[in-house]
Amino acid sequence: MIPEPAPTVRELLAFYLEAGVDCALAEEPIDRLAELDAPPPAPRAAPPVEAPRPVAAPAAMRGEAAPAPDVAIASAREAARTAPTLEALRELMQNFEGCALKHTATRLVFADGNPQARIMFVGEAPGRDEDIEGLPFVGRSGKLLDLMIGAIGLNRTTAYIANVIPWRPPGNRTPTPQETQICLPFIQRQIELVNPDLLVTLGNPSTQTLLSTREGIMRTRGRWFDYETGQRTIRALPTFHPAYLLRSPSYKRLAWQDLRAIAKVLAVS
Repeated sequence: MIPEPAPTVRELLAFYLEAGVDCALAEEPIDRLAELDAPPPAPRAAPPVEAPRPVAAPAAMRGEAAPAPDVAIASAREAARTAPTLEALRELMQNFEGCALKHTATRLVFADGNPQARIMFVGEAPGRDEDIEGLPFVGRSGKLLDLMIGAIGLNRTTAYIANVIPWRPPGNRTPTPQETQICLPFIQRQIELVNPDLLVTLGNPSTQTLLSTREGIMRTRGRWFDYETGQRTIRALPTFHPAYLLRSPSYKRLAWQDLRAIAKVLAVS
């Protein structure tokens, strides 16, 4: 048999990225083969037996951990309510310590696009590429979103794009209900400040969170909802998340129907 050629560095990196490995644990490589040739360490003497010591209280019991979810949610509501502008809201979110996702993400992913746009798109949470660049929808799903909105004459200078969760969950896992509720006041205030004519929720999580429905995206997509800001009513339309369309391209036809409905409303309003 002819042996397969050894993978190149580029192929190995691509394999690691697909496997979810996106960070290194040390700056210098470790030669594990050299460790096998090293002499075994000398046996260590057994330590003297000590009397058991009382176990120290964990950080959470000493008040050093993140606040309790209900406290964090109340703090987020109060902070978001006081933000008079998008710039002030962004600064508040940069300094907010109530969500543990902030400490595992690389940076805050606030928004992209035109704050004066008539239409606002909201997804669920940033992914790896978004976490690196600090902008929403810049990976594969972002490229598809650009194509989708471009098909109805929109781009990132005529639309505003954000996520319910502004920090990437570790390993792109699904945000917990508590994390979503902590971040919810921020995206609600963001929608109020942008004040679009149309709100498009991308995918099931953002649709259920913002539109207060338990129905799945298959039932909600293509249906118009009313989103209440407290100041006015905004027309809202759920549709598929671009990442879902990448996995299930057969649903692009339905997504195109939703985009045509959006274009029709923008043209007549």
